[in-house]
Amino acid sequence: MKHLTLTCPVAELTDDELSPDDRELIRRAREATDNSYAPYSRFRVGAAVRLADGTIICGANQENAAFPSGLCAERTALFYAHASNPRTPAATLAVAARDEQGFTPLPVTPCGSCRQVMAELQKASGRPLRVLLHGTKCNWLIEDARHLLPLAFDL
Repeated sequence: MKHLTLTCPVAELTDDELSPDDRELIRRAREATDNSYAPYSRFRVGAAVRLADGTIICGANQENAAFPSGLCAERTALFYAHASNPRTPAATLAVAARDEQGFTPLPVTPCGSCRQVMAELQKASGRPLRVLLHGTKCNWLIEDARHLLPLAFDL
C-alpha cells in the first residue's frame, strides 16, 4: 500500500499586504453579507468575483426552510458571473463571513460543493482561479482553486 499526502498551499496575509485590487474585492465580499438571507443559521456569507476584464459580481448565501435548497454565497456569485459573462473567466473570488458577533476572526473555507464548482469553472476557463478568504485577524490566499479540492470529480 502506498500512502499519499495532499496539501493545500495557502499564503496568510494581513490587510496591508493585500494588493489594492484584492482589498477592494474583500470589501465587496464583506458588503455582500448584507444581502444574505440567513434567518435560520444567522451566518451571513458574502462573495465577490473579479472577472478577467475587471468586472466584479457579488453574491450572498440564500437559505430556505426546505433544507438544503438554499445556496452558498460562492456559488451564487460564480453561477451569476458565468451566466451573465460566459466568455469572461473568473480571476479571483473573495469570501467573507459574519455571525451575530461580527466578521469571523479566521477565514471561513468553502464547502465541498463550492470547491467542486470552482474546480469546474477553472477547468472550463483554462486559467487559475485565485481564492481569497477573509478573516479579521488574517486573510488566506490560494493561488489555484484546484488546491482546495485536489481530488475533485472530473470526467
